[in-house]
Amino acid sequence: MQLLTPRPWADYELIDTGGFEKLERFGAYTLRRPEPQAVWEKAQPEKVWQAAHAYFKKAGKDQKADLERGEWILQTGMPEQWFMEYKYLKMNLRFRLGLTAFKHVGIFPEQATNWDFIYDAASPYAGSLDYKVLNLFAYTGGASLAAKAAGADVTHVDSIKQVINWSKENMIASNLDNIRWMVEDALKFVKREVKRGKKYNGIILDPPAYGRGPEGEKWVLEDSIMELLKECQALMLPQPSFVILNLYSMGFSSLIADNLVKTVFNVRKTEYGELYLTDKAGRQLPLSTYARYVNF
Repeated sequence: MQLLTPRPWADYELIDTGGFEKLERFGAYTLRRPEPQAVWEKAQPEKVWQAAHAYFKKAGKDQKADLERGEWILQTGMPEQWFMEYKYLKMNLRFRLGLTAFKHVGIFPEQATNWDFIYDAASPYAGSLDYKVLNLFAYTGGASLAAKAAGADVTHVDSIKQVINWSKENMIASNLDNIRWMVEDALKFVKREVKRGKKYNGIILDPPAYGRGPEGEKWVLEDSIMELLKECQALMLPQPSFVILNLYSMGFSSLIADNLVKTVFNVRKTEYGELYLTDKAGRQLPLSTYARYVNF
């Protein structure tokens, strides 16, 4: 089991955590927002938290809950949209951030370790063969950009059109192009790709605990993940290849993710564990579980 965190990153910093909140810096701006897993006390004084450029106020009374809507309270001079960058080797990514009604800003910084993994897996081959990567539940496209920066032919699937449009902005800002965009239910799309006889070198999955497709299709992680992974296995090329399964459901441990990947893709050697971020006081904030493998 491995605990992974991003390398030092000029445009991101987890300043403090505690009291079911987190204080972060994205580029030039600091944000204060709920974090249900930060059950300990804060290390920084309240005046540091109050100096945040924007604060997310939940609509409900339960500050521990993670799924409710809310609103952002902005300090003078805080824009609703801005940019930040991420660099690794020859990969230079640029993200447009924004304040959403669900507290998210368009990027999950802990995923940077997976972006590096994708770039390392794809870049040795993408220039010499038709290396194809499929990104499911792809959100604003950090993993898609990493694969495209490595030279891969990328298909990006998400069920929300506005999120796809956001991903396109990130692609353009990163000086990349020719990503294939699909506004589609992930399971339906994968089943059609299997029927078409399509094959991929890399598949990235970041499924939510619950969700809806563009036509109201219901997604429940524990009910559908095995079926989806089996369909994905039918799309996989033997090598060079990689798979990443990332889970934000707090009820799924990394052992579950690892068992799923090993069972479905019939691989012996995997990496699995947790992705985390560390605040200035040294507290490690767990944010997701993962399992992944690469075949060279």
